[in-house]
Amino acid sequence: MKWQFCLAATIAIASATPASSETAPSSVAFEEGAIATSLSGKPGDTASGIKVMTTNALGNCVACHTIAALPDVQFPGDIAPPLDGVADRYSEAQLRGIVANAKKTFEGSFMPAFYKTDGFIRPGDGFTGKAAKGELKPILTAQQIEDVVAYLMTLKE
Repeated sequence: MKWQFCLAATIAIASATPASSETAPSSVAFEEGAIATSLSGKPGDTASGIKVMTTNALGNCVACHTIAALPDVQFPGDIAPPLDGVADRYSEAQLRGIVANAKKTFEGSFMPAFYKTDGFIRPGDGFTGKAAKGELKPILTAQQIEDVVAYLMTLKE
């Protein structure tokens, strides 16, 4: 009787918990720099994408890129290409790959890899000068990458 209760409880919990279709950073499949499928398994949200792109503690894309559609951004950067019309130049898969790890498309790019957790040379532990302990987290989550890509897909000429 006890095992039947445990089995029933396990089945109930498993069916109530949604299956995660998020791709781990170490499992991302790049094809010529592009990532064909969603990293989160969910569509991106453009409003959240704008927040990620304009928030210092998140992606802060506007520190390097200008975006004419966001005229109220304080101190926009101009050291990277403008993002105006980027959806006309790149596919969704290419943009996803560039945001996740631009070095897969543009060797030598100074753009950070926003969805990477390994392969770093001596990563530090938050301004302490000491090597990081434990597993590193990506700068952005899978859903934040999808949100940024959703917004970038709206930037057409």
